[in-house]
Amino acid sequence: MSENQIPDIHKTIEAVWKIESTRLIAGIARVTRDIGVAEELAQDALVAALERWPEEGIPEKPAAWLMTAAKRRAIDSLRRGRMLEQKHGEIEREFEFQQQRLAEAMDQSLDQVIDDDVLRLIFTACHPVLAVEGRIALTLRLIGGLTTPEIARAFLVPEKTLGQRIFRAKRTLSEARVPFEIPRGDELRSRLESVLSVVYLIFNEGYTATFGDEWMREELCNDALRLGRILAGLLPGESEVHGLLALMELQASRTAARKGRNGEAVLLMEQDRSLWDYVQIQRGMAALHHAQKLGGGAGTYTLQAAIVACHARASTAAETDWERIVLLYDALLQIGPSPIVELNRAVAVGMAEGPAAGLRALDALAAEPALNNYHLLPSVRGDFLVQLGRHAEAREEFQRAIAMTENRREHQLLSKKLKQAMFID
Repeated sequence: MSENQIPDIHKTIEAVWKIESTRLIAGIARVTRDIGVAEELAQDALVAALERWPEEGIPEKPAAWLMTAAKRRAIDSLRRGRMLEQKHGEIEREFEFQQQRLAEAMDQSLDQVIDDDVLRLIFTACHPVLAVEGRIALTLRLIGGLTTPEIARAFLVPEKTLGQRIFRAKRTLSEARVPFEIPRGDELRSRLESVLSVVYLIFNEGYTATFGDEWMREELCNDALRLGRILAGLLPGESEVHGLLALMELQASRTAARKGRNGEAVLLMEQDRSLWDYVQIQRGMAALHHAQKLGGGAGTYTLQAAIVACHARASTAAETDWERIVLLYDALLQIGPSPIVELNRAVAVGMAEGPAAGLRALDALAAEPALNNYHLLPSVRGDFLVQLGRHAEAREEFQRAIAMTENRREHQLLSKKLKQAMFID
């Protein structure tokens, strides 16, 4: 193979790795019972591909080739005793049986064989024994297929910091002897909540970045959507999985309308709805219907999806069914009381009943400690005060909000509101 073709081969390897790394790591982890060791063996297989594919060409079944290479390294590692020392004899008893199963799996459809392994990997990466930051980083690394530099860039943290976060997470799982398994019964419900919260945290950080220069980080939204779609395929009978997928699809459908020509933030009521992705809205509505059909109409994510669906159904901002949105927020508060939900409900009340009613609902939250440094409380309060003609008070609220935000685009948006309020009197 000529040197000119090598870059193309490397791009192909990168694409194959992006697609297959999750299933590869999951399949190996079924044998090793240690996702740190599994990732290391998978990386060894990737190095082997980088060395051999430029010389030998792309194999007919690249995923199976990688699995075979990883298996050989696992066997070699056992023979050297490295894995045996790490696991104190656990793997030796398990390996002979699992080796045969793994070999058989490579001769079958990879998708059919290791879906359960991928699900085990997701539940392990999102285990409650880990700090939230560790769950997010490990999930993006192992299931999202992102590299450490990619995750670090997405969250605007130093690569070294992110690498340490992933290392600590893997070490914690190993030291805690977290089993590589799918939880059952009541434990499945509680553990699934952790998984879904991790996926939605990733999505939210992409949808409205908490800090940095950009209003959105679309790559994180896309990663979360991919994770949501994987979960929906692996857990078709879990209503809240489909509720979360519906919520993300419907919110992501607005992406093109949420940013102006120069990247500036555009709020919902000012968006050009012709820019919304109506194919994605249809996908979101289908997922919402499926969640409700499964009996999950009262789930946290499904209720939030139903709220977003009210906006998706309105062809103009004026047609939004705010009364229904208030009722949905009431239902959401019944199952999951939250200051943020209370704040969002207050906004809906203001839209449904007028700014005075919205302001009263907001003022009831003034003493809530969780909202002390949350910039959207003074921002929304400033909006209602402007509508009521109380411009001096509105300016004070916008100034408070500006001091709290760490995102440059939100800072610009609030500064624009402040400037408009200054020239009204």
